[in-house]
Amino acid sequence: MYISNVQYGVGAIVIDVNVTELRQNLPAYLAKVRKGQRIRVTSRGRLIAEITPPTVDADIATAARALLKGSVVRYDRPLEPALGELEWDANR
Repeated sequence: MYISNVQYGVGAIVIDVNVTELRQNLPAYLAKVRKGQRIRVTSRGRLIAEITPPTVDADIATAARALLKGSVVRYDRPLEPALGELEWDANR
């Protein structure tokens, strides 16, 4: 696999690859994208496309934060049980 240029961006590696190389090794490049890398596709030395991992939809992230808000329990004594004996569902 030939990679024409590797750049280090903020938080991720950016790989430049030409169209022919991408077409010949598409599964390997998609595996890299799946792991978080960005691929910049070039044709005759000019950038024509970028392949990036999917981003989380803002609405989904906001809903997840709202669901989790207030769910963290503070434990002042971490070596003692968090719930009383009668509060466990298994003991009912």
